[in-house]
Amino acid sequence: MITHVYLDPVDAIWLALASEIGWRVERSDQVYASTDGAGRVWLGTPDTLDADDCLAQMIFHELCHACVQGELGRAPDWGLDNTSARDVPREHACLRLQATLADAHGLREVLAPTTDFRAWYDALGDDPLTGADPSIALAMEGSRWLERQAWAGRLHQALAHTAAIGELVRGFAREAAEGRPLLWSRVRSPTEGSRRPK
Repeated sequence: MITHVYLDPVDAIWLALASEIGWRVERSDQVYASTDGAGRVWLGTPDTLDADDCLAQMIFHELCHACVQGELGRAPDWGLDNTSARDVPREHACLRLQATLADAHGLREVLAPTTDFRAWYDALGDDPLTGADPSIALAMEGSRWLERQAWAGRLHQALAHTAAIGELVRGFAREAAEGRPLLWSRVRSPTEGSRRPK
């Protein structure tokens, strides 16, 4: 008799975090990522995603959008328009915050976005929150908003636990079935610096 079910450990961490802040995460082959403005978050099913996508990265990215927007979901898709350039500064702010939070745990490359903005994200410097770009102020505002939330500590804990699992797996992360290295090979200790050499 089956009494328990298996769930990827990293998925379990991020799904638990999403649940704790009131999100209902569902998988759909009709979207990459979408929210309804009432706590429901749809993320693509594994067969619709790229090989370097993961549930943790997708939940993390949506949380960073919530921080920059200063809300947990009062507007569908965070009130953002992805059909024009109107909200590009807010997307950039989300990515700056994402990189900054991930860097603290050596996860910038593991939890990187796999959207059209990946090249922009990869070009961020060692400190994504320095410079004159308008998105920096938005990212810093998002960081301050995050730290006022009751669940901020749990987000940092989720990142720390993800990094710990990644460190354990990294030594075994040789090649995936497609002959490419596993994403876990890109986990680093935060003391190694925010960027890997090219």
